Amino acid sequence: MKVAIATDTNSGITAKEGARLGVYVLAMPVNLESSVHYEGIDITSEELYDAMRQHRDVSTSQPSPGQLMELWEGILADGYDQIVYIPMSSGLSGSCQSAILFAQDYDGKVQVVDNHRISVTQRESVLSALRLAEQGLDASQIKAFLEEHAYDASIYITVDSMEYLKKGGRVTPAAATLATVLNLKPVLTIQGDKLDAFAKVRGMKQAQARMIEAVKQDRVDRFGDVPESRLLIQTAGTLENPELAEAWRQQVQAAFPFAEVSYANLPCSIACHVGMNSVAAAIMAEEARE
Repeated sequence: MKVAIATDTNSGITAKEGARLGVYVLAMPVNLESSVHYEGIDITSEELYDAMRQHRDVSTSQPSPGQLMELWEGILADGYDQIVYIPMSSGLSGSCQSAILFAQDYDGKVQVVDNHRISVTQRESVLSALRLAEQGLDASQIKAFLEEHAYDASIYITVDSMEYLKKGGRVTPAAATLATVLNLKPVLTIQGDKLDAFAKVRGMKQAQARMIEAVKQDRVDRFGDVPESRLLIQTAGTLENPELAEAWRQQVQAAFPFAEVSYANLPCSIACHVGMNSVAAAIMAEEARE
C-alpha cells in the first residue's frame, strides 16, 4: 500500500514545509471581516497581527466539503492507495467530525485521525504518521496507533489580552474587564478534547513561570515512565518580537536541559482565538521513532 499523510494548517505545517516533508496540507480559512483568506496562501501571521492591531474582526471557520474532497481526490490521483488525514482536535472544532463523515464515501481509503491534538502536538502526530508509513503500516494501523497515544501530550498557553477570549465567548465581558484591571493572565491547558482554565496569575512573567511549573509537574505525574530520550518539550506563541520568542524558548530550554526546545509560531487559525503576544509550552512523548 502507498499511504499518503495529510493534515491542516492548525498543525503549524505550511504548504511549503509540507512539500519538503512529503505531507499534503489543507489551508484553514481565516475570516477578516467580510473577506475569507487561507493560511499560507493569501494571509500571513504578520498580516493577521496588523488587522488585530487595528481591532478588526477576525475569526475562523471550517474548510468547505469541496475543499476537503478536492484535497483527497488530488492525493488519490497522485497514485496513493490510502490517506491518513490528521485534522485538529474534534474537541476544538467540528471540522474533524465533518471529515470523518465525508470519509465514509471513500470505502476505507481515507482514514481520519481524531487524536485530540492541535499546533505542535498535532505536528508531532503528523511526523509520527510519516515514520509509521515508512515502516510499512497501512492507513488504518496508523490511525489506530495515533489515537491510542492521543493523550500523551499537554499544552499550556497564556494570553496577553482578554480581547479575543471575550469575543470567542470563553470569558464574560465583566470577567475580561476585571482581569485587565488587575493584570490577571489566564493560563489555559489542552490535555485532550478541550481548552480548559488552569490558573490565573498576575502578569506575564508569573504566567510563564506557572506554565514551566505545570510542564515539570506533568513530567513527573503523566510522563514519569517516559525516558528523557523520548520526551519532547516545545514552545510556541504569537509573539510579534522575535527576540521575545527566543527569550521564551531559552527560558524553557533552561528548565529542561535534556530536551532540544524549539519555538513555533502559532498558526493564524489559533491566533484568531488567543490574540497577539500569547505564549505556550508543550510536553509530549515521542509517538513513533525512526
